[in-house]
Amino acid sequence: MSKTTLMAILVIMFVAVIVVIKESREDLSKNILDKDAVILAFGDSLTHGFGASIKDSYPAQLEKKTGLKVINAGINGETTSEGLLRLPKFLEQKPDLVILCHGGNDILQKLSQENLKSNLQKMVRLIKQSGAEVILVAVPDFHMFGFGTLSLYAEVADEVGILLEDDVLTHIELNRALKSDYVHPNEKGYEMMANAFVKILKDYKFIAP
Repeated sequence: MSKTTLMAILVIMFVAVIVVIKESREDLSKNILDKDAVILAFGDSLTHGFGASIKDSYPAQLEKKTGLKVINAGINGETTSEGLLRLPKFLEQKPDLVILCHGGNDILQKLSQENLKSNLQKMVRLIKQSGAEVILVAVPDFHMFGFGTLSLYAEVADEVGILLEDDVLTHIELNRALKSDYVHPNEKGYEMMANAFVKILKDYKFIAP
């Protein structure tokens, strides 16, 4: 093999390595939200912050911890059927990420779990069609000993291929010191929710570590 041929091969290999490194960096950073990104926190009273002041709700605390704009779109007492009708209006604001925490009132009122799952699927589809990413938050079964989350949340996340947070609310529900009443977190509980979401955002590179 001539020196010229060897040199050409080395140059080609060098360029290939540079391309791979560049693509790898792009892959690692593709989900990072920029400083102007908007997060939509959509849900019921667990999102609104019932049991604490608005400034201590998880959306407000998440905004402080990330420095990003977080819209609190939580409505006390809302069911998923009502949320499904309300969601399109907020998606018009073109959020980059939606944290969907819904279904608590369906569970408390013992409404159809089939409808609950269907409504969550429809909301997730609307969010994805808008171009936003989704984090689905599993809500515990408040009637179940141990406050286990309903399996339908994991089923929806798996079927649609989105991120699922299925630990934090169960942990809060099992710790009286983190609750303002039987169902709702207090300031410390909402801070735990915000911290759980910050961890997901960092782990999946939505924001820098």
